[in-house]
Amino acid sequence: MIRFARYMIMVLIIALCTCGCEPLARTQPMANVLSADNVPIAYAVYGPATDPAVVFVHGWSCDSRYWHNQIPYFSKKYRVITVDLAGHGNSGFGRQVYTTEAFGRDVAAVLQQLDVKQAVLVGHSMGGEVILYAAKISPERVIGLVGVDTLEDLGKVYPDEVKNSIYEPIAADFVPKVQEFVRSMFPANADKALVDTIARDMSSAPQTVALSSMKEYFKVSDPELIKGLTVPLKSVNADLWPTNVDGNKKLVPSYEMSLMKGYGHFIMLEAPDQFNVLLERMIKSILAETKLKK
Repeated sequence: MIRFARYMIMVLIIALCTCGCEPLARTQPMANVLSADNVPIAYAVYGPATDPAVVFVHGWSCDSRYWHNQIPYFSKKYRVITVDLAGHGNSGFGRQVYTTEAFGRDVAAVLQQLDVKQAVLVGHSMGGEVILYAAKISPERVIGLVGVDTLEDLGKVYPDEVKNSIYEPIAADFVPKVQEFVRSMFPANADKALVDTIARDMSSAPQTVALSSMKEYFKVSDPELIKGLTVPLKSVNADLWPTNVDGNKKLVPSYEMSLMKGYGHFIMLEAPDQFNVLLERMIKSILAETKLKK
């Protein structure tokens, strides 16, 4: 029972955390659009000005710069859009409560601003649920979803005591507790400099935003969120923790996963070349399925 409880805690931690790296200079000026609640949302556009667009959505306590290894690769073929969710990066901090659904509306506002008609949304970690919300909010603009080391078990619902066992220590002692669980999401042979950088990065996030978004994220129910999903759902996941592929396919028949063996939660940073190839494979699969539907 103790081992099972620890496993559930680790899976929830994985779902919350997202990539981090040493802050990099912007390679493209960012524009702004107002979200549904008038919070300014920053975004950047790369590559051709035609659809389909690949939209990269970060997760908890990061910003769009953390997709820097993907922008040069994908912008050669696709319109690439990166987004800073409210309370992150260059976006506004005027929100009282940072819900996962509101983050989905941030993404939807960018899609509307750019008049994107065919978007493949890519979301890492908590960003997996964000893109599910965005697909519900803007179904006419989204043609597919790719989770990045997230949505491991779409049918799982976690008890409140497990969620509280994560939130309460972090709320009480933010910096060391964030650093502690960031380090737990890497295999033993992970690059130490990368681990240290991500631990520093995530633990320096604005605590009000981080705690609010974590608390609100724990209210999200994946089984409810995927109801009525009409677009393909794929993922590129690591094997540090298991993905319930068969269970996910029963709930979402379009689901498929590409596995990156031997890596941790931050696969787009740990092995970007391998990750980019696998992500492109999933994007092409979505485009093929979308073409067949027409």
